[in-house]
Amino acid sequence: MREPTLRRAPTGMLNGIRQGARRVDTATPASRDRAVDALRAMAILGVVLGHWLVTALVADDGSLHAASPLQHMPWLAPVSWAFQTLAVFFLVGGHVATRGHASARARGTTYGEWLRGRLSRLFGPVAALLTLWTAAAAGLLVSGARFETIHTLVKLALSPLWFLLVFAALTAATPLVTRLNPLWPLAVVIHVDLLRFGLGGVPSWLGWVNVAAGWLVPYTLGAAWTRGELEGRRAGWVLFAGGTVVTAVLVVWAGYPASMVGVPGTAISNLNPPTLAAVTFGLAQCGLALLLRDRLRRAMARPVTWAAVALVNLSAMTIFLWHQTALMATTAATLPAGPLPGLHTVPDQLTWVAARLACLPLFALSLTLCWTAFRSYEQGPRRPRNRPSRVIRRHSHPHRAEPKKSRHA
Repeated sequence: MREPTLRRAPTGMLNGIRQGARRVDTATPASRDRAVDALRAMAILGVVLGHWLVTALVADDGSLHAASPLQHMPWLAPVSWAFQTLAVFFLVGGHVATRGHASARARGTTYGEWLRGRLSRLFGPVAALLTLWTAAAAGLLVSGARFETIHTLVKLALSPLWFLLVFAALTAATPLVTRLNPLWPLAVVIHVDLLRFGLGGVPSWLGWVNVAAGWLVPYTLGAAWTRGELEGRRAGWVLFAGGTVVTAVLVVWAGYPASMVGVPGTAISNLNPPTLAAVTFGLAQCGLALLLRDRLRRAMARPVTWAAVALVNLSAMTIFLWHQTALMATTAATLPAGPLPGLHTVPDQLTWVAARLACLPLFALSLTLCWTAFRSYEQGPRRPRNRPSRVIRRHSHPHRAEPKKSRHA
């Protein structure tokens, strides 16, 4: 007699998901550009998957140290091309911030109020991360863990914070850069790289100028998108083709690394600080993102797909901040089982890659637990059942940046 009930349970769950998705879809006005949210979600998930694929924690002689399969198998560099998606995030960030600032000014909102509204959701979840890892580091010290292990874990856990600092600085500068031509920061990157790699003998700190200038390129492209200068497909094709060709030339003939992420042991990193190759690669990614807008809008017309994208956007900072912690928690929890391929061993063989792919669901489960525990720091306390959910309320307005109502990162 129980069999029909068991058969109906999955159907009822699916119906509930569809009904919830339809509510989110119905609450979203037609004026909202859903492709923007889709691109942001893709950028965040790309970074997460990229880190999970190229970051290894090797258990060796009682300690943990970081390694990368790109270090031992450099021919896997194309993996970094698919998952190093930060330029797309800055493109979307520049677009949304410029549009939001213009909307705020039209409503009479002061710059300070607008900026506090923009940054509150960026830095709200950071406090929880810093608190937990301060306690974790203290506990590891007291327990006698090796300093190398503590340094490795804390560095990985806090590594996402550099991105937030850069993004916050560019957000604060939005009124100043909203009409800046992207060619100007691109010119700065070119000159810095010419001095670093062409002439030599310049201070090492000069390269860090590219942290601001390099990410300012896609950010100002986002502002140009807001001004309507990138609406045609021609702009997307020019950016995609031009960025691809120039990046290939820089890698093949100018000696830039093929990997678009940092690789331990290499003399030059394309990302730390950003090089011209990383910036031109980002231009190609931005061009591809612009070319995909129409397809993404059609895909987002499906309620379930749109609801999933809305959920990722609602938890973007939580996912971004805690994904490295999820990886480390999974690695630590499985240490008693012995050195497991894909988790604790040196990433120097294809068997490691296959094992790491098999571990991705474990990382996702661990990240889900982190999301459950810490999402309130980004989303706020849960609302009573009889009140509209924040997903619906936040997606019932066009992209804007009100201090209290719209808190897109």
